[in-house]
Amino acid sequence: MTGRAARLWQSLFMAHPARTVVMAFAAAILLGTVLLALPAAAQEGTGTGLVTALFTATSAVCVTGLAVVDTGTYWSGFGEGTILALIQVGGFGIMTTASLLALLVSGKLRLRMQLTAQAETKSLGIGDVRRVLLGVAGSTLAVELAVGAFLALRFRFGYGRSVGDATYLGFFHAVSAFNNAGFGLHADSLTRYAQDPWVTLPIAVAVILGGLGFPVLLELLRHRERRRGTGRRNWSLHTRLTLVTTAVLLLVGTVLTCLLEWTNEETLGHFDWPAKLLNGFFHSAMTRTAGFNAVDVGAMTDATLLMTCMLMFVGGGSAGTAGGIKVTTFSLLAAAMLAEVRGEPQSVVMGRRIAPHALRQALTVALAGIGFVMTATLALLTVVDKPFESVLFEAVSAFGTVGLSTGITADVPAVGQLILILLMFVGRLGPITLVSALALRERTRRYQLPEERPVIG
Repeated sequence: MTGRAARLWQSLFMAHPARTVVMAFAAAILLGTVLLALPAAAQEGTGTGLVTALFTATSAVCVTGLAVVDTGTYWSGFGEGTILALIQVGGFGIMTTASLLALLVSGKLRLRMQLTAQAETKSLGIGDVRRVLLGVAGSTLAVELAVGAFLALRFRFGYGRSVGDATYLGFFHAVSAFNNAGFGLHADSLTRYAQDPWVTLPIAVAVILGGLGFPVLLELLRHRERRRGTGRRNWSLHTRLTLVTTAVLLLVGTVLTCLLEWTNEETLGHFDWPAKLLNGFFHSAMTRTAGFNAVDVGAMTDATLLMTCMLMFVGGGSAGTAGGIKVTTFSLLAAAMLAEVRGEPQSVVMGRRIAPHALRQALTVALAGIGFVMTATLALLTVVDKPFESVLFEAVSAFGTVGLSTGITADVPAVGQLILILLMFVGRLGPITLVSALALRERTRRYQLPEERPVIG
């Protein structure tokens, strides 16, 4: 590579930490596509089409879960192992993984790698990166091992699976759940376990924990040490906002799912009331961008599909495995609306004044997300002969990296799959890149322009 080419590459892809993260994800998708296209990745021993391999690799790296072929029957052991590795690396973070490996091998990190890891994990400062990396790795391993072991025992003694099958099923679903990927090894996802809380609840817990985001998990783990020093809870505003908003959205999703589907014989109607509540909660938890389903999503009412779209669009916590515009973005916009309705000059949340630039960033992320979803839906409607609500649901699921589907994914033509691929990539990395770019472009103005108020409404 010539000096000019090297400088061009440096300026285009390596100068901005968030841009480096995007390129790393793209490289992982490319590698995954190559591996999944190999004959050894398919059970039939024949090469997989490029679009199918690319779609699956993107869905795995972006921890979405949408699939154009059945994971458990189409892919071989090598293919499933590749998908699982892509899920783990994609959920953990490409640059987080690279930084952790460098830390383990050499015991130190170069400044550029610290900056990229900081951009991906939302570390507060360069000095936090090492601690955050180890904390992220520890929490990921702990949750996946605990949930995987529990599920393996359930599959072994509750369903008579062999030790090998039970272990493989348990840990595959645990990794997929914590990383909010939604890939399963059954063609019907988890519908066969719809009335088994020993399977659905551990998976829901793993999904919720992964969806909170690593900064929240690490702060919760340090909670005991902080209480010893201060004698009281000292959670940051981000953690409190994430926990409260997540709890509220889970409750709202559970209540609405149960109310809207209570008598629908194709979904919750044929269950007894404890199973209805269980599956209402499970569906609400899966909208946190997980993608598993225990009832037929395609049989849900239009009202439930719309409610699900709204929850999928919001997504989970920042700097974690979840997608969407993030719960903190949603909370800040709600606080701004409430302040405007009350006629208050500033937005206040939990006793803290919100900085104006944070509100502008939240508004930008939300409107950009709406723009992406609407544009993709319009494009899909031109190539997919399916009902509008199903196409919209698919687009929101891709952008929110959720993976829930009404069952039309496999019927989407190649052009439509490429649109969904782009939407998954943007949904996984768009908010990170956009907010980082906005933060770096902040500048002060040395003068004020004349003020004028256009007519609103």
